[in-house]
Amino acid sequence: MRSAMDPWRRRQLGFVVLSAIWSLASAVTRYSIPEEIPVGTVIANIATDLGLDAHSLLERKVKLDYIHSKKYLEINESTGELFIAEKIDREYLCPAKTSSFCFLKMDVIIESPVRIFNIELEIMDINDNAPQFRRERIPLDISESATPGERFSLTNAVDADVGENSIETYYLSDSDRFTIEIQSGSDGTKYVDLVLKASLDREKQAVHRLTLTAVDGGVPARSGTASIIIQVLDTNDNAPQFDRQVYSVDLIENAPIGTLIMHLNATDYDEGVNAEVIYSFTLYTSEKTQEKFSLDPNSGEIRVKDTIDFEEVKSFEMYVEAKDKGVNPLSGQCKILVFITDLNDNHPEITINSFKSSIKENDPVGTVIAVVSVSDRDSGDNGKVVLSIHNAEMLPFALNRSSEDFFELIVIESLDRELKNSYDITLYVTDRGTPSLSDNETISLTIQDVNDNAPTFPQSFYTIHFMENNEPGALLTSLTAHDPDSHENQYIVYFIIEKEIANTSVSMLFSINPENGDLYALRTFDYEREKEFLFHIEARDSGVPPLSSNMTVHIIILDQNDNTPLIVSPWRPQGAAIEEVIPRSSDKGSLVTKVIALDADSMQNSRITYQFLQITDTTLFSLDQYNGEIRTNRMFSYRDPRHQHLVIIARDNGDPPRSATVTIKISTVEQVFTQFTESTEVPIEYDLFTDLNLYLLIGLGSVLFFLLITILVIIVLKCQEPKPSQAAPQGRNSIISQRNSSTIADSTLISSDAYWYSLFLAETRKGKVVVRQPLPNGAGFIVSSIPGSAALTETSASRSSTLQESSSDLP
Repeated sequence: MRSAMDPWRRRQLGFVVLSAIWSLASAVTRYSIPEEIPVGTVIANIATDLGLDAHSLLERKVKLDYIHSKKYLEINESTGELFIAEKIDREYLCPAKTSSFCFLKMDVIIESPVRIFNIELEIMDINDNAPQFRRERIPLDISESATPGERFSLTNAVDADVGENSIETYYLSDSDRFTIEIQSGSDGTKYVDLVLKASLDREKQAVHRLTLTAVDGGVPARSGTASIIIQVLDTNDNAPQFDRQVYSVDLIENAPIGTLIMHLNATDYDEGVNAEVIYSFTLYTSEKTQEKFSLDPNSGEIRVKDTIDFEEVKSFEMYVEAKDKGVNPLSGQCKILVFITDLNDNHPEITINSFKSSIKENDPVGTVIAVVSVSDRDSGDNGKVVLSIHNAEMLPFALNRSSEDFFELIVIESLDRELKNSYDITLYVTDRGTPSLSDNETISLTIQDVNDNAPTFPQSFYTIHFMENNEPGALLTSLTAHDPDSHENQYIVYFIIEKEIANTSVSMLFSINPENGDLYALRTFDYEREKEFLFHIEARDSGVPPLSSNMTVHIIILDQNDNTPLIVSPWRPQGAAIEEVIPRSSDKGSLVTKVIALDADSMQNSRITYQFLQITDTTLFSLDQYNGEIRTNRMFSYRDPRHQHLVIIARDNGDPPRSATVTIKISTVEQVFTQFTESTEVPIEYDLFTDLNLYLLIGLGSVLFFLLITILVIIVLKCQEPKPSQAAPQGRNSIISQRNSSTIADSTLISSDAYWYSLFLAETRKGKVVVRQPLPNGAGFIVSSIPGSAALTETSASRSSTLQESSSDLP
């Protein structure tokens, strides 16, 4: 251990040895060591210092006896060395600082024999403790009114060390307001005072933070610090101040009540009640302003108290005082200018200065209807207005600016009352504010009528159908013209334009009600004589001058079934029966006769059908309902009676139908003989057919028959008016007829030629030839039938059976 000692420890041991040598002269052995020596450090050799044999210490049981202290030292019994058993702290061992000396007393006891040695160990102080303040933070309250030179005591620092290792001096951190003075007590303790060397201003610096440092005299020196917190106490030496003397605020009119205008904040650099500020209006603030605005005395908030209208007042002035609550209160003032910003809160207005409620439809373009002015109480863009016509593109009117705020409403297009008789003109005014406000005014304009429209009929040509046999005075139709004008300009009078029809004035045939246009027939009309009429009707208004128009009326008489069918073939006297003779050898399908009826009516009323009304034997004869041909259904037998009785009815297709009947008596003979007289030409029947060539002749006859029919049809249809010729003799079987295209001879052919053609077919099937010759006066024709064999030699002058009837007797 000794070899490992550093020089410092060697110096300490040398000091201990010297002290031990000095103590030999007394009864007490003293040693001196510094505190805090490491454990195990050898202080001295007890055996050597006390003159003992070191080898006998173990046998004699040497030990240390401490007096009121801990066991800091131990003796090595083998060597007699005294060493440190526990680190020694002088400040712990000798806490009192009444003396700078500190001793550790103990006894060394040795047995065999017992000997006691007194040992004192002086513990010398080392600078192992730094100065310490009782509090690390030292607060001080100093009024800002304190005068320079005033002293303030501070808590001093303490140092556990003694002597030169204790506190030697104090230092204060740099400060232009404070310094320190150090004083020493009778025990050498250092005391320090804080001295004010310059006036304080709390408003500039309310808190001063200083550092006080205590330094001891040890080597090296140790120190301790404490923070001095100086709170400068306020005095009411500052008046409240506004950051500006004049405030300017913009406020929108009609701001809601309670709207915050501004928040005044007067600054008082004092504190506490000296800094508490109360706000109020001064006497310079008008009562009207105080009625509009409120001031919170504590917060300084200025709010809207009543409705603000830009149009009444455009700005306000307020004078506000801020006063603190000090014992001797101080105050400050400011001026507040409130400029009201115009809000677009006033609707523009339209004023109708003059107005015409009605104008004529022929008034010229440019006619002034109304003079209009506009206004808006707002200002700036809010007061600038634009006047327009709602749906102007659809109206014949426009606005013409006559001055700054005056407009003329004028006509820009021709007016037509018949298209539109009144107008609701909506004037729409809008300002240029944001958002824009608008207003409208509607004026009603009536267009007065002028007679500029002639009456017009819905149709320029009317076709009227009515039935013949009408009652005189019957209403035919009601003709109505329309005049879009109004009042007397639209009152219409109707006239029939006079003309002659078939040498008769039209006013004798028809009449019209001049007020309502009802058209009447003045007499009864007969379709068979008069089929249509054409005349004109005029409609004239009552304007000045009057205007008129006309239309054409076409009246068509409709046929009524008022004529009974007339049987013209076979001809018979009125009420007489027809007698026909046929051979009993007639084949099946042989033509017996053909019934032809005529009807003076037209269309369906003249369409005739034929039926058996009475018949002796229904199995023997058949009747074609359309052409009236009566044919045999079979050959005669010996059981059939020689005389047959037939009643034929000819019925038209009218509603109700009309009819005529004819009675035919048929006699059958074995052979037919023909006798000729001067007045009658009776056809001679020749038996042209035999059993040998019957079938051959039937085939050849059929071909010739169809060829002949074709030729005759062409001739009849193409035939022009025949030339007059000598009249043929009249006979029983001849018929005179007037050529009239309106006469209907068959239910399917609407022509007199149809009758001749049917008669031709009926006679040629009997082997006869039919000849038609015109009468000399052109009033009719003579039809003659002759046997086929005699046709080659007979001429028109030969005897024939004829029957003549005047055309005037035919319906």
